[in-house]
Amino acid sequence: MATQLQHDLLPQASHDELARQNFVQSLKLHLATKVSPGNKVVYEQRAKPRFEKETRRSPKDRHEVRRVMRDEPYYQTWSALQRTSQEMMWESVSSSVARQLPDIIARTSQNGTKPGSRLGTLALNPDLPIPAYHTAVDIHCQPGGYHTELGQDDVAAGAIYDRAVYIYSMSRLGALNDEMGQSVAVYMQHQYPDFQPQRILDMGCTVGQSTLPYVDTYPDAEISAIDVGAPVLRYAHARAEALGKRVHFSQQNAEQTNFSDGSFDLIVSHILLHETSSKALRNILKESYRLLAPGGLMIHQEVPQYQGMDPYDAFILDWDTYNNNEPFWGTLRDSDLSALAVQAGFTKEKVIETMIPSAIQVKARTQRFQGGDFGGGGQWFILAATK
Repeated sequence: MATQLQHDLLPQASHDELARQNFVQSLKLHLATKVSPGNKVVYEQRAKPRFEKETRRSPKDRHEVRRVMRDEPYYQTWSALQRTSQEMMWESVSSSVARQLPDIIARTSQNGTKPGSRLGTLALNPDLPIPAYHTAVDIHCQPGGYHTELGQDDVAAGAIYDRAVYIYSMSRLGALNDEMGQSVAVYMQHQYPDFQPQRILDMGCTVGQSTLPYVDTYPDAEISAIDVGAPVLRYAHARAEALGKRVHFSQQNAEQTNFSDGSFDLIVSHILLHETSSKALRNILKESYRLLAPGGLMIHQEVPQYQGMDPYDAFILDWDTYNNNEPFWGTLRDSDLSALAVQAGFTKEKVIETMIPSAIQVKARTQRFQGGDFGGGGQWFILAATK
């Protein structure tokens, strides 16, 4: 398994714990590259012909593909293994974190609260209501989600997340899990080369892995990051301090913050929107508009929308809606985000939806941005708007 950057806060796995984690990552990679493609074969050779024989037409959307695929033994086997690998991943990391949690909390305190050594700040609000879309399910099947506290000064959710996301992504998010933030930052440098934001806000930052690239890209900017979960924020603050990055973290709901109107030149989020409800999505876009200064830029990063996607591809991508505690995953991908941005206050002509390439692949291939041609490889969807 590729090596994750060993910063001061990262949980240290024992020999046996690392072996378990390596196995889980290998299983996920095997399922993704060797087993999952077989679903397409089953669909083309068995499920789709059966549907066409019964209806005299091809499946029109992912829902019809799911209806004809869900009883296929091959798909059922792959799906069960996919879910099992997710649960194994959390267990392999959670047990490791539990063993050393007191030490991680001590290291968090040393990196985050040592007088005179802090670069950024941390402000928690114990009275902040945790929204129901967080408390109703354990997001991504992470036990307790991102907000549950196991004790005083708890950081378990953050420590678990930092390590598990690296396994979950099969190291494709880079040594610091920061590929998403890197991708938006690289895109901005090419598309908005003269834009130099002085105040930046990252909404739904979890452990700040996607926040830190903006520190490097815009070194003169004041960067703030918010999340509803105290355990991930404690970890995020100490992690940033350990990595020498100045970020101001605070416990807030992106639907309604305590920042003043026009507080930021740039507002970003990274796969936040699908973790919220339809009502919360509208509130977040409205709050983004309120918080932007005139001429400011909003970029919300997600995985691709379903519109125009092949029904089978949308069906496979939609697996998370039904099997990975992502109840709003499919709803978000069916939403007209441009229309919602206009409803939030943005001018239609200043709202765009586009695909941007993975920063890691761009750097590896020294790829240039020319028109909208970003080439092949991993890509992200973004909703962008200027005020």
